[in-house]
Amino acid sequence: MNKNYFVLLMALMLLSGAVAQPIVKSTEANNRAFKAKLPKIAIAGLGIESSTFSPALTDEEAFHATYGADVFSRYPFIAKDSALRKQAFWVPTLVGKSLPGGAVTRVAYESLVNKTLDSLKKHLPYDGLYYDIHGAMSVVGLDDPEGDFIERIRKVVGYKTIISTSMDLHGNVSQRLAKNSDLITCYRMAPHEDAMQTKARAVKNLIDRINSGKGKPAYKAWIPIPILLPGEKTSTRIEPGKSIYAQVEPASKQAGVVDAAIWIGYAWADEPRNHAVVMVTGDDKQKVKNTAEKLARDFWAKRNEFAFVAPTSNLQYCLDKALASDKHPFFISDSGDNPTAGGAGDATWTLTEILKRPEFKQAGGPSLIYASIPGPELVAKAIAAGVGNQITGRAGAAVNARFAPPVELSGVVEAIVYGDKDAEVEVVIKVGSTHIIVTKKRKPYHKEADFTRLGLTPRKADIVVVKIGYLEPELYAMRADWLLALTPGGVDQDIEHLPYKRIIRPMFPFDQSMEDPDLSARLIPLSGSSK
Repeated sequence: MNKNYFVLLMALMLLSGAVAQPIVKSTEANNRAFKAKLPKIAIAGLGIESSTFSPALTDEEAFHATYGADVFSRYPFIAKDSALRKQAFWVPTLVGKSLPGGAVTRVAYESLVNKTLDSLKKHLPYDGLYYDIHGAMSVVGLDDPEGDFIERIRKVVGYKTIISTSMDLHGNVSQRLAKNSDLITCYRMAPHEDAMQTKARAVKNLIDRINSGKGKPAYKAWIPIPILLPGEKTSTRIEPGKSIYAQVEPASKQAGVVDAAIWIGYAWADEPRNHAVVMVTGDDKQKVKNTAEKLARDFWAKRNEFAFVAPTSNLQYCLDKALASDKHPFFISDSGDNPTAGGAGDATWTLTEILKRPEFKQAGGPSLIYASIPGPELVAKAIAAGVGNQITGRAGAAVNARFAPPVELSGVVEAIVYGDKDAEVEVVIKVGSTHIIVTKKRKPYHKEADFTRLGLTPRKADIVVVKIGYLEPELYAMRADWLLALTPGGVDQDIEHLPYKRIIRPMFPFDQSMEDPDLSARLIPLSGSSK
């Protein structure tokens, strides 16, 4: 080849880009180029169960909101270097999770929502958004907060963005939440041992639909079921919940189906959206409809079989039974003020009744651990007095004094522990043979470490009384025996006598003679559709 011709040819190739240029991009530029090829996915969500039968109110601080990169700490499955983390360019905005409680103030809700929307606006556009909610939030003066929130998100991100929603099975699915969610799923276990698997499934489904080019599932079948029951009657540990929910995973694995889910709904709020729901999403219209209808029919057919997850009775019977038992520890659920379901957590009725019992008056009596009662003033007195010293003061009933006034405690400070995320400060006060946990702020006790870090040994106690409904897995594993006490509070298990005014009637179990409902599938329009 002519030398001059070769030089000319090489020059032309360089100018046209046919030969790689000897320029090394910076690492930052390479990262940007790499991320540009990945789907861009935002993360946002607020979660709480809010009882409208509790006088408590929930403020913004209770949500312990995380922002930006700190959001990743909530999701081990998208931790740094995880497979899912590498499959998208993530834009975490705001995620807030509160202990269950009373209705959220409108100021708190608007603040958290607007902070989320402001963050989303900064990083538009998005291929997808992971919407992580509980589904049972009540807000003062606002129906269906999760539906309102997602509609406001849609106004920012538009309708090309695919939204994948994950929920608690005790959440509520309104039609507008269903319409604005392209993918939707919920837990399949109660207690919720599959919480992280559910959230991961929601994210995996989202990434798959984006990367495959399939986009939004073509069909979403939504079936409202007129059943409203507490979680303590619908646990998947026992029948019929066990077999009803056992159908969900196989249903979701069918060709043409993306996901299937059953929501029990939340029993302690009075809104039209509060009832059970079945939803199935997928691309095969007939299979989506048939699957949803079968799940709904099976659920309805079993409605009369639902029963409490443990033997139940009044508190006096439960205490008598526990005192007579040779099985220790004997757990009693103080269910009416359960802070894991929305109770205020400071009702004193049960503790007042326990302290009246002569069996617990003397230090050498049967050992009983009570968890717990908020009492910031009593906690301050305990700190001032120190461990080993006697104190007297009041606790509880600052929020919910409808059933009993603040309880007067006079005993010895056994422990003072700082640093809990919820309680902030925890104090153990021994009164007679009872070990009473008093907290600066309310806290649920559902793990063995919650007790042992305070120097308490629940496995060696005669009786453990916990403000809870069904026992969480670690408590359930510890119990030698267990009764669920039907006690008063904001999440009273006797829901048929609560003053509902706005739920859709007829509703089981309130209307026992109601006719069978229409359980045919309602196809929800795709998000962005004008239908």
